[in-house]
Amino acid sequence: MGRKTRIALKAGIWTACLLPLAFLIYWAAIGDLTVNPIDFITRTLGDWTMRILLASLALTPLRILTGAAWPVACRRLLGLFAFFYAALHFGVWIVLDHFFDWPEMLADILKRRYITVGMLALVLLLPLAATSTNGMVRRLGGKTWQRLHRLVYCAGVLAVLHYLWLAKVGFIAPYVYAAILTILLGVRLWGAFRRRLRESRGRPAMAQNVTASGARPLRTPPS
Repeated sequence: MGRKTRIALKAGIWTACLLPLAFLIYWAAIGDLTVNPIDFITRTLGDWTMRILLASLALTPLRILTGAAWPVACRRLLGLFAFFYAALHFGVWIVLDHFFDWPEMLADILKRRYITVGMLALVLLLPLAATSTNGMVRRLGGKTWQRLHRLVYCAGVLAVLHYLWLAKVGFIAPYVYAAILTILLGVRLWGAFRRRLRESRGRPAMAQNVTASGARPLRTPPS
């Protein structure tokens, strides 16, 4: 992917991810936040957190299915936007819903399971956002960084549970999110299985090439 294409792609992601927030600010400015503004703001931010998080989780499966490299360039930016909307969603709950009533918030977290898993999802996203820079990738090392950022799948599962347990009768969006996440995780597991299978097939072929070239196979020393 060329530099101009990469810049255009990231500019498109910035625009698409900031538009929902811009509309929310506009609706607030004209006083069009429905009869329950706090609930409307909380739900809007939560919906877009889930959508952007699923979009970020879809990039690796997309690379697995298509073989294209460009999804990798967008994954980190979408993940940061998912955390940004999650933080706003959580901030509205703290400031507008409870107005910094910490004992009441703690009681809600312990009592209501959908708040419990939602909080756990946010906690898992926090270290991922904190280690999203190139400098942190170098400090942690590529393999360690990749293992850490697999927590995003756990955060996705917790976020879906948050929606399912919060959903009212007749709302299908949480089930759509759950179905999408299931498909994405299935593709991810299939890709990992295919890679392991390819590696296991490659080892005997490598051993045969070494034997044919006359090189002696390595022997383990006696214990």
